[in-house]
Order: sequence, then C-alpha cells, then structure tokens
Amino acid sequence: MSAAASPRPISTRYDATTSTVVPVLPARERLISLDVFRGITIAGMLLVNDPGTWSAIFPPLEHAAWDGWTPTDLIFPFFLFIVGITTYLSMSARRARGDDDATLVKQILRRGIIIYLLGFAMAMFPFYQWGTIDSLPNASAFDRIIFRIEHVRILGVLPRIGIVYICAGLITLRTTLKQQVAIIGGLLLGYWFAMTLIPVPGENAIGAVLLHTKDRNLAAYLDRLILGTNHTWVGSVTFDPEGPFSTIPAIGTAMLGNIAGRWIALKEKPLLERISGLFAAGSLAMVVGLMWNWSFPINKSLWTSSYVMFTAGMACVALATIMWIVDYCNVKWWTKPLVVFGVNPIVAFVGSGVMARLIYTLWHVSYNGKPTAIQDAFYQAVFLPWLPERVASLAFALTFVLLWYGILLVLYRKKIILKV
Repeated sequence: MSAAASPRPISTRYDATTSTVVPVLPARERLISLDVFRGITIAGMLLVNDPGTWSAIFPPLEHAAWDGWTPTDLIFPFFLFIVGITTYLSMSARRARGDDDATLVKQILRRGIIIYLLGFAMAMFPFYQWGTIDSLPNASAFDRIIFRIEHVRILGVLPRIGIVYICAGLITLRTTLKQQVAIIGGLLLGYWFAMTLIPVPGENAIGAVLLHTKDRNLAAYLDRLILGTNHTWVGSVTFDPEGPFSTIPAIGTAMLGNIAGRWIALKEKPLLERISGLFAAGSLAMVVGLMWNWSFPINKSLWTSSYVMFTAGMACVALATIMWIVDYCNVKWWTKPLVVFGVNPIVAFVGSGVMARLIYTLWHVSYNGKPTAIQDAFYQAVFLPWLPERVASLAFALTFVLLWYGILLVLYRKKIILKV
C-alpha cells in the first residue's frame, strides 16, 4: 500500500439516514463511525443479555466470574464512553447555537433524570409481584404492589448511566482539560486507595486482602449499608454490580469519553491525525490498565480503576479503527445495520429489556404438559432438537438480535428516533 495515498474527502453534508439530530451548522462534520460504534455496542448487549439458556453460553459471551475480563465486560464501559463523547459534541453544538450555562445545566439534569426514571421503571415492571410470595401466602393485589416497591432494585444499568451522565456532564461543563484530567486522576486514585487501604467494617482487615471476595469488600459493605439487601441486584443480594460506591470510578469512564470527544471534534486537525492520536492514547491507556491490574485487578463488578483505564483504552482503539475504515477509507457498505442499532439506543435498551422480562419470566405457555416460559418453550422446540446446546443457545440470542434489528429498521425508515 502506498504511503503517499491521500485520504478520501469527508462529506459535511447532513445525512438524514445516519443523523439523530438536526445539524446546527451547515458545515458540521458527520462521522458515521460514532453511530457504528454505538450500534456494535447495542447489538452486543442484546446478544449477551438474551441467550437461549443461561446454563450453556460460550465463554466470550459471559461476564468474567470475578477478576479479569471477557468481550462481554466491554459493553457497558463502551456505552458510558460513548455517552461521554456525545455529551461533549452535544454541549458544544448547543453552545455554538447560543445556549448559556444555565440552559445546559437544565438539559443535563433533565436528560439524566429521564434516563434514571426509565431504568427504575424497567426494574419495577410489571409493577406487581407475580408468583408465590413466601412471606405473604395470601397476598392481595395491593400487597403484591407494595411488595414490588419494597424490593425494587434502586440502581442498575440505566440508572447508573443517568447518574454518571449528570455527574460527568456537570463536571466537564465548566472545567478545563487540565482540571478534568486532575479530577479523573483523583477519582481513580481515590477509589483505589479507599478500596485497598480502608479497613472494611466487621472484617478486621483492610480492603486489599478482601478484593477477591464478592460480599466482603468495601463496595459490597457500602451497597448493603446504603441500599439495603432488598434493593440490591437480585442475582447477588449481598452486593450490587452497579452499586453507589463503584459508580464513582464509572464517572471517570464517561469523563475519559468526553476528552476523546473533545479530540475528535478538532476539525482543524486532519482526520488521520485525530485517528492516530485516538489510537495512540487508547493503546497507552490499555497498558496503564494492564499494569494497574497487578495491584488493583481489572474487575467489572467493582468497576476498578484498572478496569476504567483498560476499557477506555480499548474503546479508543476500537473507535479509531472504525473511524479509519468508515470515515477515512470510506468503506461504508457494511455499516447500515449497525447504524440502525446505533441511532435508537434508548428504544433498543428499554424495549428489549421489557420484552425479555415478558418472555423469560412472565408469559408462560403449556409445553410438554407443564407451564413453561414462552422463551424457553421456543428455544426447546425450535433450536435444541437439532443443535448442540451452546450453539442452540447462541442461535436463540442471534434470533433475538435479528428481531430487534427488524423493529429498529422499521423505526429507522419511518424516521422515528426516541431522544431524551
């Protein structure tokens, strides 16, 4: 390949097929790669969240048991990183339009609160406790509603996104780049020191020797103290992977994305220079994360500081690669399905979550003479008879992804985009 090859020109024309907002300036640069990157993240989320059976999953499609990482552990931090990028681009566009700081603060608070409430509503759904309640064998309809409220998960994926969006948005709104770097360093180093040096109440040991445990570390202790066991993740009860203390370093993930957005938006620099800088910074961050892993292990549930650096670096490298392929080399023939996922992330997340709750736990049919969740009945009837169990489970997940691609494609063609 010739080193003298010149980059293909980047179109600055507004493209209604990939844009989710009306452009502020006629010459606004549109990088399709951002929608593609977000689309890959959303499609990946659907794939790993909806297998045919949780007992038969290929290892890359599962979260790491505790320390370490798999491709699945990249999805959530990638999404927070994208939130940081789009926050910078959105706020910059609003400033260019003439919005003052007070207006921007109101916008950040409004969007963050709506995102949190959407997540809380998903946790409450169907707003009524189905099935047998051991402590209330003769529960009335009112009892079931109250029980649901008393045991709802307060935090979770969307609530964390909402909280992190507000915190990162407000912090970066009025701070300089140097101040933001200092704040990120303070968040990550402070979390590291707290998790390793502070004695955990009731354990007679500092946090460093308890990091390998799921329910005895400082974050788990604070989860129970702040949320109570009735409001933590039902999969663990004793800790919450999106708990309040581990949300602090997650703010750093979004702020790193904001810095990446600042770099990407420097249109006075050639696109290839921006891509190269993003790739270099990402590679360095990955190395820092891997080295930090020796003393503070990469861990998604604890959202450790090493995890923040490693996944932010991976996000930079992934995005730079996509930008080079799509926006620099202009190879776009493969991007439309991912753009379809990427332009409507809230619909994909909330809609697929509600659908999953319905088909996995609430909607039952008679199969082989016994009540069976419709998802399980479909999986057993369609895929399991002719495929190995893991392949059948993956085939169901791919079918779920394709179903949602069809739904989002209809919305895309009708130009229906849900924005908050």
